[in-house]
Amino acid sequence: MADRITAVQRSENMRRIRGAHTKPEMIVRRMVHGMGYRYRLHRKNLPGKPDLVFGPSRRVIFVHGCFWHQHPGCKAGRLPDSNVGYWHKKLRRNVERDAKAQEDLKRLGWEALTVWDCETKDSDVLQARLVQFLAPKWGR
Repeated sequence: MADRITAVQRSENMRRIRGAHTKPEMIVRRMVHGMGYRYRLHRKNLPGKPDLVFGPSRRVIFVHGCFWHQHPGCKAGRLPDSNVGYWHKKLRRNVERDAKAQEDLKRLGWEALTVWDCETKDSDVLQARLVQFLAPKWGR
């Protein structure tokens, strides 16, 4: 099936999509900062350029959009009905790139947490996940 909108409209839509400082990312950043944690943003020298980097504890957080990173089981993570060949290829590459970044980080001794866009809607559950991930690990 062909695309439902013109190439000019599609280009304008794609131009507006941000890769950093998105609403879900800002929710996570504010919450983590409010919990007293400090972090660096988008370190280019780490695989996948994580959204939040906690250097001393060697932990990172990725904040992924459910559509762009194909959140399994999420309604927003489904393929569009139009231009299926293009979207399948593009989104599959995103998922593969994410998996490789996670593997590379693990090999380098970093722990990673992925927070999905849909998970930022329930702040209590999100905060519990963040606390569990960021809390000091004893016995290391």
